[in-house]
Amino acid sequence: MAKTFKDLGISDKFIQALEENNILKPTQIQEEAIPYLMEVGKDFIGQAQTGTGKTAAFGLPILHHIDTNLPAIQALILCPTRELGQQIAKQLFRFTKYCDKKIFTEAVYGGEKIDIQIGRLKRATHIVVATPGRLIDLLERKAISLDNIKTLVLDEADEMLSMGFKKDIDKILEYTNGQRHTWLFSATIPSALNEIITTYMKEPFKVEIDKEQIVNENISHKYVVVDLKDKLDVLARFLKENSKSRGIVFCRTKKNAETLSKQLYARNFKVEAIHGDMGQRDREKVMRAFKSERLQTLIATDISARGIDVQNLNYVIHYDLPDQLEYYTHRSGRTARGGKKGFSLIFIAPNDIDKIRDLGQQLNIQITNINS
Repeated sequence: MAKTFKDLGISDKFIQALEENNILKPTQIQEEAIPYLMEVGKDFIGQAQTGTGKTAAFGLPILHHIDTNLPAIQALILCPTRELGQQIAKQLFRFTKYCDKKIFTEAVYGGEKIDIQIGRLKRATHIVVATPGRLIDLLERKAISLDNIKTLVLDEADEMLSMGFKKDIDKILEYTNGQRHTWLFSATIPSALNEIITTYMKEPFKVEIDKEQIVNENISHKYVVVDLKDKLDVLARFLKENSKSRGIVFCRTKKNAETLSKQLYARNFKVEAIHGDMGQRDREKVMRAFKSERLQTLIATDISARGIDVQNLNYVIHYDLPDQLEYYTHRSGRTARGGKKGFSLIFIAPNDIDKIRDLGQQLNIQITNINS
């Protein structure tokens, strides 16, 4: 019998907020992680992809453990990008709508003036969501105190390492050693992450979600075989035929995303690119336009799309096939949210057709030719 959030020990005040946000039944990672994190709460590893409900899996137990009478930071959540940080903070805020006493969450990240964030941290704050670099800056300025933290979450830990945050993470773990439990969530466990687990975690309880169960069943996976010289025309035709639909087109590099955005704009399509070289204000401007549906299509790189949570996206296009298997799942998980249907379309060169078969086998999904 399927479990409910009540079965997992979540209190009614949080369940009311979950239902309001259309989160009605627990995902597998939530079913397996929440009871342990609520009752035991010691070191924990959750291996699961984006789109499997990790934020609620660690967020709900954290919220239950907060002592609202103590005006100090009691939980720290580290994540790779500002977008993901903002998204986590927003979701935790939504979960607390019906709480008797306010639980205050603050997000700190690069790209915003540090003085503004220091000012906000002077207010009562119970949970901090941070990117590693900005947290180090705040610690060095003695602008943040982690003396009372009981829980440290490393969200998308493998991504933080691949972005070069290993030294910062070591520093933060060293700084907080002995006073907190670590909850680590990651799609993969590379050797550098194993190092962190061995050094800083004590007999962690591990939950692993099978790859076969992580790909949303409401997504249909398709591909189109297209020569490099024809890619732009094929994409333009697709966007024209689906002008009432909304989606994200993924490129492998910042340069490709920028170039494609300009090419489509020149053909009168309402598109904008989002990538790591953009300033925070520009990124937020693009995301506001996309969320408010002034933009139909977003051109994005893998890293920049972390934390993008936009409802009612009909499709995801892999204009360039990603380098890593996990990125395909991260990308595809942007569509078919909240029980809706969506599709994921891969642009593949004729000589790369074998990659489609390999991808399908590794993820145990059927990828069909769009013309069949």
